[in-house]
Parts: sequence; structure tokens; C-alpha cells
Amino acid sequence: MLAKVGLNSIEELFTSIPEDIRLRAPLNVPHALSELEMLARFEEIAGRNTAARRPSFLGAGAYAHYSPTVVDHLISRSEFFTAYTPYQPEISQGTLQAIFEFQTLCCQLTGMEVANASMYDGSTALAEAVMMSERITRRSRVVVSPAVHPEYLEVVQTYVQHAGIELVRAEFNEGTGQTDLTDDAILNDAAALVVQSPNFFGSIENLNRMADRAHQAGALFIVCVTESISFGLLRSPGACDADIVVAEGQSFGVPVSFGGPFVGLFATREKYARQMPGRLVGTAFDKEGRRGFVLTLATREQHIRREKATSNICTNQGLVALAATVYLTTMGRRGIEEVATQCAQKAAYAARRISALDGFSLPYSAPRFNEFVVCGPQAADGLLRRLAEERNITGGLALSRYFPDKPNDFLVCCTEMNTRAEIDNLVNGLSSLI
Repeated sequence: MLAKVGLNSIEELFTSIPEDIRLRAPLNVPHALSELEMLARFEEIAGRNTAARRPSFLGAGAYAHYSPTVVDHLISRSEFFTAYTPYQPEISQGTLQAIFEFQTLCCQLTGMEVANASMYDGSTALAEAVMMSERITRRSRVVVSPAVHPEYLEVVQTYVQHAGIELVRAEFNEGTGQTDLTDDAILNDAAALVVQSPNFFGSIENLNRMADRAHQAGALFIVCVTESISFGLLRSPGACDADIVVAEGQSFGVPVSFGGPFVGLFATREKYARQMPGRLVGTAFDKEGRRGFVLTLATREQHIRREKATSNICTNQGLVALAATVYLTTMGRRGIEEVATQCAQKAAYAARRISALDGFSLPYSAPRFNEFVVCGPQAADGLLRRLAEERNITGGLALSRYFPDKPNDFLVCCTEMNTRAEIDNLVNGLSSLI
């Protein structure tokens, strides 16, 4: 094989990998264990747990919500668990119908006209939305809010760095915690304006005003949502004149699971449907008038010429999207609204209690949903570490992880899973550590 491709050794295959990061020794992994030894090892590790559940106030893109037991029960059925890509509609009606219902729910949540069959997660959905805006407008500048999740922006940069698309960051208002568009020229010749709401700092953006500014400049308005439960309480992005809406659907019955798998929501206006990435399930009728479900649109490299494809994403998160569909159907409109209301109320209570502590303040004045930034009297990473070690509470996320200029700031998130007693313990814990 080496001779056929004109190489002399295996090492020549890896010349693109820098020499200093190549593995030159065996992997540092323990010796293999038998099944009996492995089970005993797992039991020993599990025995170290000091509590079944540690109170957590982490958010920032991954949220702990209650999932009804019916969700796991239904998605574990063999016909769902082993389902593959529905290429043949004759034998895939159940899978196609589930995806169709998922798309319908996405449209209802976002207020948009058409949604696809899901994306890998919220970050890749945002990257695809940015690429889509360039195809529609034929412009190569995209203005992004600095209050978009930093990891989402990293994913977007990875996508566009070799696609000829320039990312331009808007300003940030340190008083309100919102995106600042005081520079009138920043949107000139822009393909899109990207805004997250609620944003990474928990602040709710003025989407109507942002949409007006974007459209006046001929740019598309892309709205990103990491906490999708907020759809149950806030005005939908579609009602605020968004052109593309992307979201992370993990909050809908999907456990955090150490970071995945998650599911991305992607919705847009119907006139842009053919530029939408991924696949779209629609309805059709046979000669007897019976309704069926089919892959109506699949503008990806497996189905059409690669140079014409809108995306190289070759799948959707079918099982995770099904979990979200079961969750949303089980909870219903009132259930989602109730969860969102509890999140907002508990966050308001926590914010009020923490801000009353000596040395603690809330730096941003904008309305919030279930996350907010706290500025403490000392370095946040050390404070949160002590809170975990001494009070067994995960108190939030130190913002210095992404913003070195905010060493004392940390992000706190409350969901319906946080009881009043847990919030009070958090407040007492913070008070005792200063």
C-alpha cells in the first residue's frame, strides 16, 4: 500500500503532524482487568461518593432540568434505539413522523416558519447559521455579539476561518450586560448580526431593536439560545423578526451527561429553506390520498454534488431529538411555561439574597432569565473551590475561565431543580467564606 501511494514508511504518512506532539511511547493506561475485577473496581470508586446529589448552580450552556421518566422509557424502545437514517420512507414512517413532529415543535417554540431535523448541538447549529447567512447575502462579514457563549464562538471561528468569512465583534455594555451597537458603521456590508438571548452573562437582549438595526443594513438577524426553557417565558425570536434561530435543546429532557450528546435546533424563514443545512422531513400523499412522511429536502453532500451541498453534516441527532420531542409533548405548553417561571423566580430570589451579602454585587442591570453574574470580594475560582470542598455545593462558573479581566466574577444558574433550601445554603456558604 505504501508503494502504491509513493511512500517508503509509515512515518511518512504522518508528516503533517508536528514532530513534538507525536506519540513515541506506549499509551499510559493501566493493565487490562477481568470483568469481575472491573465490576469490583467500579464499586470501589462508587463507594467514594459522599452524597447522591450535590446541589449545583452551574449553567453556561448545560442545564440540570427534571426529565419525566416517560422520556427514557419511550426512547429506550428497540424500534427507536436501533433506528438508522430513514432513507427508505416505506419502512421508516415512525422515525420520519417523529422527526416531523420535532420540526413542528421547533417552529412553535422559535416562532419561525420551517425547522430542520436537528443538528449536532447548539454550537454547530450557530456555525451553520453563519455559513448560511453568507450564502444568502453573498457578504463575507458577520458581526457577532461578545456576549455569545465563548465556546460557541470558538466553534464558529473553526468553521469560517478557511471559508473567507470574517467575524467582527460588536461592543459590550458593562453596565447592562448587553450587546452594544453604538457604532453605526459596524453593520455595513455585513451578512448577519449574531446575538444570544439570554446571553452568556444571563442578560436578556433587546431583540426587536437588534433586528431593526440588522435589517436596515441589509443583514440577516441570527438569534442563538443556549437555555431553551426560556422559550416558555420570553417572547419568541420569530416574533422579534429573527431570520434564523438556533438553539441548544439539551434542556428538553436530555441529561447533562458530562457534556453530551446534545441536540441542536435550527429554524428559519420558509424562503431560506433551500439554504438550510441538514435534512428536512415533510409530508406527501399516495394515490389513495393517505398521508405519509418523506425526506423532503436533504441538501448535504451525501445526496447532491458536494460542491452544491449546504453542509457536510451527515446526520441528525435522531435519538436525542426524539427525547426532546417526548419531553415537549409530555410537558405541553403549560408545563414548559411553569418550568420557565420557576427558573426565573428562583434565579430572582437567589440574585436578591446574594446581592444583599457584604462584598457581593450584581454588575449587570439588564433583565435576566435564570442566570446572572455575581462579582465577589475575592477571586471567584478559589471561592467556588472552597464552597465545593467545605460546603459540598457547586456554586457556579468562574468567568476567569473565559475572561481573565473578570477574576472576581462568577455565573450562577438556577433551575426548577434547585430548592429554596439549596439556594439558602448557597447564600450562607458564600457568606461564611468571606
